[in-house]
Amino acid sequence: MSADPPTRELRIGTRTSPMALAQTAHVTRLLHALDPRLRIVTVPVQSEAGLWHGDLSGTGGKGLFVKALDARLQSGDIDLALHCLKDVPGDVPLRAGLVVAAHLERDDVRDALVVPEHSGVRRLADLPHGARVGTASVRRRAQLLRIRPDLRIVPVRGAVGTRLDLMDGGRDTHAQTQPHTHTQPHVLTRAHAHTELDALILASAGLARLGLTHRATQLFEVDELLPAVGAGVLSLECRRHDTALAALLERLNHERTLTETTAERVMLQGLRGHCNSPIAGYCVTGPGGRLSLRGKVFSPDGTAFAQVHLHSEAPHDPAALGAHAATELLSQGARALIDTGAPL
Repeated sequence: MSADPPTRELRIGTRTSPMALAQTAHVTRLLHALDPRLRIVTVPVQSEAGLWHGDLSGTGGKGLFVKALDARLQSGDIDLALHCLKDVPGDVPLRAGLVVAAHLERDDVRDALVVPEHSGVRRLADLPHGARVGTASVRRRAQLLRIRPDLRIVPVRGAVGTRLDLMDGGRDTHAQTQPHTHTQPHVLTRAHAHTELDALILASAGLARLGLTHRATQLFEVDELLPAVGAGVLSLECRRHDTALAALLERLNHERTLTETTAERVMLQGLRGHCNSPIAGYCVTGPGGRLSLRGKVFSPDGTAFAQVHLHSEAPHDPAALGAHAATELLSQGARALIDTGAPL
């Protein structure tokens, strides 16, 4: 009688935020369902972005989170890296020797309005004139200002729980500031820890992963706030030569999500978009496999924009659809809008 195959230790690199740990726990459960013999070890990975408490546009954007994990994966310190696909830059190639082996089925892509506890506000329209709304996303900021030019957008970032505590009136010990420029509003400082926020805009998927869906008072439909490219998708990355792990991860791949995000990502890459670019994109699959891709590029204040809404002629060619969308957006002046929104 042959012996059982040996137990494999699988090291998953993760940031240490509650969101990242919740995502890691989710993937761990999925992997154990495929192979209960796996011994999965969580490896905390600190990034330059995690040590920086100001505006991320001043230090390389959210792509720094991806960079730190990929460096550890490439060096062999970890075996698997999880990325929120929306945080993966479109203008940086994958590190040598790495491969994205799977995209998990997409979660809710919508953005959510979250207000202080006991607030009577339920929708964006209920907020008073000049209300202070917290979000560090240039995509959200531009679209919110198109709907409500009177809003004061405050670029708050950090763990979701920290942001909620700040809004609800708790003392924040992490929020710091970048020097104010004509293109960037203030980031809250410790001295402003009790500055009143009237609302936050957060990802619905993130709230769900943390068991906080009850805090959302409004979910914005995609024709109100178009999502980020890759919104709601976790991607799993490993070393290319680790063929056994790659084959295991491929069993978790969701084909429709891969197809739709391929169209979005090719569009982003064609625009040379980075994490600080005011770019939105969302692809869905319709009857017969026909793809529908929306793309928008905004000026930082939302007053100018380029947009496309294209449908695939060939149902199984998402890359061609994404490339077509990028070309159309560039023909409408998207490059100038992206460069205007780049950090100074």
